[in-house]
Amino acid sequence: MADNINIHRLNSGDKEIILVGTAHVSKESAELVTRVIEEEKPDTVCVELCESRYQTITQKNKWRETNLFKVIKEKKAFLLLMNLMLSSFQKRIGDKLGIKPGEEMIQALKAAEQVDARVHLADRDIRVTLARTWRLMGLWSRFKLLGQFVASVFGMEDIEVEDVEEMKKQDVLETLLAEIGKSIPELKRVLIDERDLYLGEKIRTAPGKKIVAVVGAGHVPGIKAHWGKAVNIEALEQMPPKGRLGTSLKWGIPGAIIGLIIWGFFTAGASAGTDMIKLWIIANALFTGIGTSIALAHPVTILAAMLAAPLTSLNPMIAAGWVAGLVEAFMGQPKVKDFELLSDDISSVKGFWRNKVTKILLVVVFANIGSSIGTFVAIPLMTRIFL
Repeated sequence: MADNINIHRLNSGDKEIILVGTAHVSKESAELVTRVIEEEKPDTVCVELCESRYQTITQKNKWRETNLFKVIKEKKAFLLLMNLMLSSFQKRIGDKLGIKPGEEMIQALKAAEQVDARVHLADRDIRVTLARTWRLMGLWSRFKLLGQFVASVFGMEDIEVEDVEEMKKQDVLETLLAEIGKSIPELKRVLIDERDLYLGEKIRTAPGKKIVAVVGAGHVPGIKAHWGKAVNIEALEQMPPKGRLGTSLKWGIPGAIIGLIIWGFFTAGASAGTDMIKLWIIANALFTGIGTSIALAHPVTILAAMLAAPLTSLNPMIAAGWVAGLVEAFMGQPKVKDFELLSDDISSVKGFWRNKVTKILLVVVFANIGSSIGTFVAIPLMTRIFL
């Protein structure tokens, strides 16, 4: 095969690895992948997919099996919403370039079947990656991530022709994450650096003597830089332990608030203590109501969230968003068509609010944000009782 700047040849023992760097929304990349596999006829084709993303690509109706009640109860609504936002970013760019996101992976799977090569999934589970990212970030970094991520994902309307042409030369998703990673090092380390190590090790240890590996161009430099070095795959798949500060705040803030109210009763009298309880209830209910209203939740959901927030804010095991999400899912149960339209709806900001699936996830997230704001607003108001 003729030399190509996106093709890199590596060796590991008696194995020959042809590493193909791609852009996830490039027709040229999809064609290159097919051509390389057909000409090289490898024993194995490695793809930058995990099991869940592989199923999403190969099983178009997979979304129908999503159990939203389970997602909410297991506190994974935010992770799922983030995943959908990533998909939205790729889809919107793909629409501008006239190609489906991940087309090069689809072509890799088809070409592998044509040459009778086994398929080897080389990427870390997306849920582990997002969960590790969230767990390792501090509170301020989380707010920065949300702001930058939303701005990047939904800022596509202003894209220029030259930007589109530049995107054809690189992996646009990795570029987005790398840009955000400049200001949030934790994000780059988990989303890019760790996956470079993970992908490289999975490719190096894949079965077969001749291997074609298809990965985003953004991962190629990292894979080559660490090629042959010992990598602890199990460590990269583990969830980092919860930080002591987070655990302390999780239980400490509710404990401090309850203690503050009790102290108010004993030192300032029953009237003052009652006023503190009223302020706590009003602040939590008000901001949670605002949050769920922004998500355009059902009126019953808004009421349920407002009633639950003052209590859930004092119980680290239950969140206002958990209650709001379950009520919203019950009131506006998603139909099959909502799952079928999901890939189209997430291509626009309005679509996230229109589709019942993403709307439920938004209700969970905004209810939790509103409840958190209500808690921090209530505390200084309650302390003024002593002044």
